[in-house]
Amino acid sequence: MGPIRILVDSFADEGLPNAQMGNAREIICRLDPCRFHVTVFHLGRPDKYIACRANTKLIQLPKRRQTIRILHEFLTGRHEILFYLKASPASKWYLQLRRKWKDSRIIVGTIESRSDLHNEPTIGSDGIALWEQTVLLSDYLFSNSQAVRRNLEKEYGITSDVVPTGVDTKFFTSDFERTTNLRPRVLFTGSLRPFKQPQLLLQAAARFPLADFIIVGDGMMRDELKRRIIQEKLANVMLMGPLLGENLKTEYQKADIFLFPSSWEGSPKVILEAAASGLPVIARRNYQPETVVDSETGYLVANDEELFFRLGLLLDSAVLRRELGRAGRRHSELFDWGVITHRWEEIFLQLVSERRTECVA
Repeated sequence: MGPIRILVDSFADEGLPNAQMGNAREIICRLDPCRFHVTVFHLGRPDKYIACRANTKLIQLPKRRQTIRILHEFLTGRHEILFYLKASPASKWYLQLRRKWKDSRIIVGTIESRSDLHNEPTIGSDGIALWEQTVLLSDYLFSNSQAVRRNLEKEYGITSDVVPTGVDTKFFTSDFERTTNLRPRVLFTGSLRPFKQPQLLLQAAARFPLADFIIVGDGMMRDELKRRIIQEKLANVMLMGPLLGENLKTEYQKADIFLFPSSWEGSPKVILEAAASGLPVIARRNYQPETVVDSETGYLVANDEELFFRLGLLLDSAVLRRELGRAGRRHSELFDWGVITHRWEEIFLQLVSERRTECVA
């Protein structure tokens, strides 16, 4: 059996902040080039690891009429698997044409957030409808956590297997001499949207004036947070804006605690990045992140008061922070992108083997 040809419905551009596209890039650059030929799109400069990967075809998209070029590749490309299908007009048109053309190539979609999209006000009805008409119609769906899998089945009655989101444990590492801060540093990173609840870092800053609170990210709440910081005279809060790569890694390494109060999630990879960097993590219990082991690598909290209580415990004890941080690092290694990509390789090989057998029969 020759190399399996995979078309990845994502952009290979370096530095794109979109989490799902980042996950796709991590998988692509680790797929064995002897067994997998990969085709992927890009707008600007492609990620250097993908650009130098053997058995890879990079398709430069034009500035205009990108949907037509993507659809053309969906229809005429030589791939056996279309992976990481996005909610886009090109996907919608392809799925409609596919039924008429009896296209039997395999479509693999991923579910990386909750499926009760109607409960999140910042997601419009048009976006939900497009997602339902594209990603949910994939031949095979893979959720990135058990909680996401259960939520998908509850909302739509659709079953899926689980392949977790990964982390680069060689890039995000605890193998360095962590600076002893005179004032503990509490870090949040993520989009500044209501369901992420970054405003709770401001409340925490008011409760714990002897600690510093670092907010990394951008979004619709940025101006509101900036205004509140000034009005409430919170000198111990810093808005850093969006950071990527080495700059983000540096913030993880400078921090003492990772505080992630988001209430509506799938399996956020920032938790893994923080754990891989040796930080204890405080997150919500309601979405049951498997990347945090309660009371071993950090804390899963049921409400705001418990969040502040656990934060106080960690701020009071450098020994506890180190103990949970070391355990978090060990736990994160179970989710290394090498391990996760190997799982994807097994899935691709199995799906194509089964399809080729069906075609022969």
